[in-house]
Amino acid sequence: MDVTSVYFSATGTTKKGVEAIGKALDENAKSFDISMYNSVDKDVFLDNQDVVVFGVPVYGGRVLESAIDRLKHFKGNNTPCVLSVTFGNRDFDDALLELSDTVKANGFVPIAAAMLIGEHTYGKIQVGRPNKNDVEEDVLFAKKVANKLKKGELEAISVPGNRPYRKGATKGGHFTPLTSTKCVNCGQCAKLCPSGAIDKMDFSKIDSSKCISCFRCIRICPVGAKNAEYDEYINFAKDFSEKINKVTLENKYLGV
Repeated sequence: MDVTSVYFSATGTTKKGVEAIGKALDENAKSFDISMYNSVDKDVFLDNQDVVVFGVPVYGGRVLESAIDRLKHFKGNNTPCVLSVTFGNRDFDDALLELSDTVKANGFVPIAAAMLIGEHTYGKIQVGRPNKNDVEEDVLFAKKVANKLKKGELEAISVPGNRPYRKGATKGGHFTPLTSTKCVNCGQCAKLCPSGAIDKMDFSKIDSSKCISCFRCIRICPVGAKNAEYDEYINFAKDFSEKINKVTLENKYLGV
């Protein structure tokens, strides 16, 4: 079976876990990054001889609307798949169920699922995750999935969550980055913004109605011009970090 990893990963955290699973299933696994707003503009068809690893980050217990919209372009035909959600908060809530419902409606059969810990976008939470041990756990999980596939165990699994889904943060967060005078107008932030929120003529302008607060622009700015150095975010990040770091978070796997 051909393996394809499909993921939304603005800062590369989700990508690490999804690709670790995909490559462990097949060292020649293909990757399809749907993080960019123009990354998929037509339907992609896969059949029952394919295996897909889907991965998304959790936003307030849900999946981003923009990620769901892009995932709907992938069409299966009783195609086995592995689900993956990445979270750094206390829980993944209804995100895994929402991802499962989305891909099942498009012809995919979830045979296993991974709920993976990753460094949170905000504050200093689960810093450095996924780490070496996390990746090793992902690889072990993938080997168990491979064994299921070999045995032909392709029944759909049930995943935790509730309907209707919780309110969540399906449009993203509300912290819009700032741009300092350090900006050298390289344009990388606008070019790589997952939601096309940054003005391509004036890189200091960010449309807050489009911004999903993924902070990709902050992570990739070569001179540190993009930032979130304002009181509302700083105070939130400090309190949030202190609260969440008291909770022990571990990777969880289903279906193996």
